[in-house]
Amino acid sequence: MIPRHAAARILRLLEGFPVVTVTGPRQSGKTTLVRALLPHKPYVSLEAPAQREFARQQPADFLRQFPAGAVIDEAQNAPELFSQMQEVVDASAQMGLFVLTGSQNLSLLSGVTQSLAGRTALVELLPLSVAELREARLLDERYASHLVKGFFPAIYSRSLEPHEWLQGYLVTYAERDARQLAAIQDLSAFQRFLKLTAARTGQLLNMQSLASDAGVADKTVKHWLSILETCYLIHFVRPHFAHFGKRLIKAPKLYMTDVGLACALIGIQTEAQAETHPLRGALFETLVVNELLKSRCNAGLREPLYFWRDNIGTEVDVILERGNDIAAIEIKSGITVAADAFGNLDKWHRYATERGQFAAIHRALVYGGETRFTREGVDVMPWAGL
Repeated sequence: MIPRHAAARILRLLEGFPVVTVTGPRQSGKTTLVRALLPHKPYVSLEAPAQREFARQQPADFLRQFPAGAVIDEAQNAPELFSQMQEVVDASAQMGLFVLTGSQNLSLLSGVTQSLAGRTALVELLPLSVAELREARLLDERYASHLVKGFFPAIYSRSLEPHEWLQGYLVTYAERDARQLAAIQDLSAFQRFLKLTAARTGQLLNMQSLASDAGVADKTVKHWLSILETCYLIHFVRPHFAHFGKRLIKAPKLYMTDVGLACALIGIQTEAQAETHPLRGALFETLVVNELLKSRCNAGLREPLYFWRDNIGTEVDVILERGNDIAAIEIKSGITVAADAFGNLDKWHRYATERGQFAAIHRALVYGGETRFTREGVDVMPWAGL
């Protein structure tokens, strides 16, 4: 197993909470990780029909099988367990009793937060990070390779052809889960919508344009996007609220949670295709934004990622806040840094300095090259150092 940065946090949380809930996309490594961390705990998957029905019909008897706790996989399939689990953990007063995993974010969390509030800690495990691959000596020199491969553990731990595995993932998990959650009847329309969504990764969400291109109603697109978010196939980055006297856009930016899935949906199968594709910049931005998100999830940081864009198109790709400190990050896919790469950062910095109220202001640029350096007060970082 490739060591995961979230492992230490999960073990720490097990010492202070009776239940730890680990969510994330299918095949992101949740089950592999928790079973490796807790090899002596019983394991049960609620994907199995018999176990699922037992848990739903007789939750008390189901939990009685595990007096010392258990790892319960795909727990969102039996929400009836959660209220019964509350009684069990309250009576036991034992920490680290149950670990729940699930691949449907909102479905699982709604049940957990209602019934197990104050009794469970939440961990989001996304696919492998650049840092995890680097430490395992599995990181390729060129980022285009990882655009095509994506970051699901199976691609790095087995001898697999990435495009074939990702196509199988889309059919086996993405389409199946979406159809179950949304009762989708027209699969061809949904498949077309999914490809169009992938082609918009790293871009502002325009619901009307997406609906028009997909040939479905606006409300259908809104519903389908919520399903993709629930299944961890996409996520949104919201605009930062600091206006600095400027009119700001309100639309979020859409990102595929794994850049390899985006490439598979767009039809990119090779590194050479990725390097010359018109969407290379957006795909590289998706890779970097996802890495920043993984880093925050692994550390348990709850502050969201933002971007900043005014109504005349001045944009900074990522804004990070912690306390009264703020950081702005630009993302450039080139292997060198052009002289004009700092223009938007400079404008934003001037606005933030003159009109903001921040204790410290940081600027950084992530690019496709190999060397880290400082230029014009900006920390320029290679993608492989994330």
